[in-house]
Order: sequence, then structure tokens, then C-alpha cells
Amino acid sequence: MQKQITIRTDKHNALYDITSKVETVVAESSIQSGIVNVYAQGATAAIMIQENWDESVQNDVVTLLKKLIPSGNWEHDAQDNNGDAHLKAGIVGPSESIPIINGNMGLSTWQNIFFCEFDGPRKERSIIVSCLQI
Repeated sequence: MQKQITIRTDKHNALYDITSKVETVVAESSIQSGIVNVYAQGATAAIMIQENWDESVQNDVVTLLKKLIPSGNWEHDAQDNNGDAHLKAGIVGPSESIPIINGNMGLSTWQNIFFCEFDGPRKERSIIVSCLQI
């Protein structure tokens, strides 16, 4: 089973919790044992599994990436001024795979799935969720 989910982003760089949206797709799939792959469409976005306790870890991720990859220093900026967004997305990566165990995602207590926006805000971002039975 495969579904597209969409979100709206309101910040230039931020992490957005999409766990509940992915859980809905997994439940609709009726798969008891398998894998769910979550894939960000777009060269300036990514998917990350991270702690969900509060926003401090997500804010720290954004702060770290801004320090490691500052804006305005890249050759690609001459085209559309978002060279840093492409580099951040490339380092984090476009997808994550999570096991489906007894019909539920095998995330730990403190793990959630985050869409990483590096070139926002955007009216619409697309995420492909693919559920595979094993």
C-alpha cells in the first residue's frame, strides 16, 4: 500500500511531527508484519526519526545544521539562493524505514517521525508513505 500525505510548513527551517499521519496509513494498510517507508519528495526536505519529549531536540537539530551549513556560502545560491537547504537535506536524507510489528510502528517511547523543512515556508510538501508486508 502506498499513500501520499501533505503538510504545510510555516518556517524556513523546522522539524514537523508527522507520526500520527504515518500511523493512520499503517492502520489503513492492515499489515501486521512489515516495513513502512516514509519518503520526503523534494530536494530541500528530509525525514528524520528523533526524540519527541519536547521541542528542544528538534530546535537543537535546526541550530546544529544552521551552524554546520550556514546560508549564503554556496555555489548553488547563484541559481535560487537555497544551496544550504540542498546540503542539509542531503546530509539528513530523504527517507526512514520503520518496522511494522503486530500492526503498529516499532518506534520506541521517545521516537517520532519528523519532516525536516529546510527551504520553507511552503504551502504544500508531499510525503510518500509505503507499507510493505513481509
